[in-house]
Amino acid sequence: MSRKTIRLLVILSTLSIIGVIVTQIYWVRKALDMGERQFNQQVHVSLQEVAEQLAQLNAVMLHNNPVEQLSSNYFLVNTNSMVDPGILEHYLKTSFVRHNIITDFEVGIYDCASNKMFYGVALSTRNDNKTPTQTANWLKSNKYPYYFGVRFPNQNSAVINDLRGWIWSSLLVLIAVSFFGYALFVILRQKQLTEIQRDFINNMTHELQTPIATIRIAADVLNTPAIKDQPERLKKYTAIIKEEALRLQTQVETVLNMAKAAKNKLPLTIEWLDAHQVITSVSHKYEKDLTLHLNAVEPYIHADRMHFTNAISNLIDNAFKYTPQNPVILLETFNENGSLVVSVKDNGIGIAPEYKDKVFKKFYRIPTGNVHNVKGFGIGLSYVQQIAKAHQWRIQLKSEVNKGSEFKILIPLKKSM
Repeated sequence: MSRKTIRLLVILSTLSIIGVIVTQIYWVRKALDMGERQFNQQVHVSLQEVAEQLAQLNAVMLHNNPVEQLSSNYFLVNTNSMVDPGILEHYLKTSFVRHNIITDFEVGIYDCASNKMFYGVALSTRNDNKTPTQTANWLKSNKYPYYFGVRFPNQNSAVINDLRGWIWSSLLVLIAVSFFGYALFVILRQKQLTEIQRDFINNMTHELQTPIATIRIAADVLNTPAIKDQPERLKKYTAIIKEEALRLQTQVETVLNMAKAAKNKLPLTIEWLDAHQVITSVSHKYEKDLTLHLNAVEPYIHADRMHFTNAISNLIDNAFKYTPQNPVILLETFNENGSLVVSVKDNGIGIAPEYKDKVFKKFYRIPTGNVHNVKGFGIGLSYVQQIAKAHQWRIQLKSEVNKGSEFKILIPLKKSM
């Protein structure tokens, strides 16, 4: 499957998932609104029924529209006469149960003589509980001399409870869509890892074949009878075999160390090191184009010698690899804020901002320019980062396209023991 097809599949799948989620949210909202309207209608009908019963009991004329909704959860009922609290409670609970209004509610009765609610109680159609309530915060009206108010403090919960089945089904749909999205992510991630693994194997095969081929050629030369009479040539090819064997060993150790680092099992042999001495020994194999400015006053660090050496070598190798023409590599040390800073700066192709966080990922290689023509496994910077994490150091990267890159390792200084 081509990258273009995969990209189109991802876009369409993402749009589909977003569409399903938005549609579900829309219909859940519509269902809640409809449930709220239905609840209010049921309350209106029930309170209208209670008002008619009270008017018949008290032998008074009933107002055409005795029920008025003052807020989303507060209803006022005109009675045109005094109301007995006990009778009102009985009528309300009976009517609410008949209309399937199963919830908690509060009742307040207005006294026109004192111009305040003289009676307040919290009731429920779920049980027989009865609790007096404060009447100071009840909304009042100047329209009627006699009325009572009904308030539903848990109206939203009641509406949601009525739509519980619908909401659960919507949640199941969203969960199914989420699993689909996660499965798609895992599949694409697995495909990406497969491609990375294939590229790594290809790069590793090429890198390992080069020293093996060189060793084989040198061995063939050493196997010729005439080589015995050419000591200088014998010495040269022996040195080539040794150098390529060392190179092969370094490559294998790098891969093994990365595998150990990935499992957090990277062994460290910590000792006091003179960073300048290590850097100087590493720089010997770079005869030219590498400039050292070892300005640190305190160069002694607490580190693993082998891994620190490998980290410095990887940064220098990386600088040369990505500086294809006229390389000018500067390795500098200095002390700053209680740390030893080791800086490797080049004048190479640089790194675009969108790739700065990715270059430290294992096997990652920037997919632009001629980067893929550069030899390597794609694990050098990842290895350096693993070494830094193991030592609790920090790495900083500054880079600009076509102007070069600068990698800094910040090593906290510790007092010697």
